[in-house]
Amino acid sequence: MGTVGAYEAKTHLPKLLDRVAKGERITITRHGVPVAVLQPLESLRKADPKSVIAELRKFRDKHRLNGLSIRDMIEEGRR
Repeated sequence: MGTVGAYEAKTHLPKLLDRVAKGERITITRHGVPVAVLQPLESLRKADPKSVIAELRKFRDKHRLNGLSIRDMIEEGRR
C-alpha cells in the first residue's frame, strides 16, 4: 500500500489510477492525515470462466430437484 499527498495525487492521478488498476491500494493524505483510499473495485474483477463453470457444477451436484419440474415450480409460485 502506498501513501501520497493530496497535491501529488491531483498532479499524478493517471499514474496512480494505473497502479490501482494493477491491484495496488493507495492512501491519499492531507498534511499527513489520511483522507481517502484509492483501491481496485472488487466487484468488477472478472472471474475465470473455467472456475465459474466449476462452481456452478459443484452447486448443481449438491442441489437436486428430485423429480420436480420447472413447470411445477412456476405453478407453485403462482399460488
